[in-house]
Amino acid sequence: MAVTDEAIEKIKAMIVSGELAPGDRLPPEKELSERLGLSRNSMREAVKALEVIRVLDVRRGDGTYVTSLEPHLLLEAISFVVDMHDDDSMLEIFAVRRMLESQATGLAASLATDDAIARIAAEVDSIDASVSIEELVEHDIRFHREIVAMSGNAYLASLIEHLSSQTVRARIWRGLTEGGAAERTLSEHHAIADAIAQHDPALATSLATAHIAGVERWLRQAASA
Repeated sequence: MAVTDEAIEKIKAMIVSGELAPGDRLPPEKELSERLGLSRNSMREAVKALEVIRVLDVRRGDGTYVTSLEPHLLLEAISFVVDMHDDDSMLEIFAVRRMLESQATGLAASLATDDAIARIAAEVDSIDASVSIEELVEHDIRFHREIVAMSGNAYLASLIEHLSSQTVRARIWRGLTEGGAAERTLSEHHAIADAIAQHDPALATSLATAHIAGVERWLRQAASA
């Protein structure tokens, strides 16, 4: 194991064991490196790596802290990875999203409260295909975020959201609008919202699967054009 990797693993072990909790400040670099039996150089590199993936927060002049370790922070890098991939890889990513989000939508139909149902109904009623791409993207983010939030699983919600970043959504909505498919896609949003309101998990799961599969078909056509 490389020395930097060993340093990362040792800091990780301190967090997993509870020795360092979210929000805690790490001991000074010299003290920590001596305690863990590692060079200050390798400790410095480990801290940089853990800062990139949002496990640590380096505050200049103040110290290094463990972040909140909330799902949205730890999974944030996925959006960057998604944005960097080509159409073929994007199809694989959307296949993963289809499997996860369809199940999350079924859970939403089982667990949705009256307030959550009212919010998602208001969302789908607030938009039509005549608005700008930016507004369609923001609607899409709100719509899918609301659904996965109903599942009650913060890690699932963050993972699904980051599997389709704002950049990817903008590209897809632009393509859907140019291809005249925006109206159909928004209609599918209405149908999914209705299935959730009816507390029908089977129907909601089926509609969500078909909805995301439709986007996959558009991506496949765009890739082969």
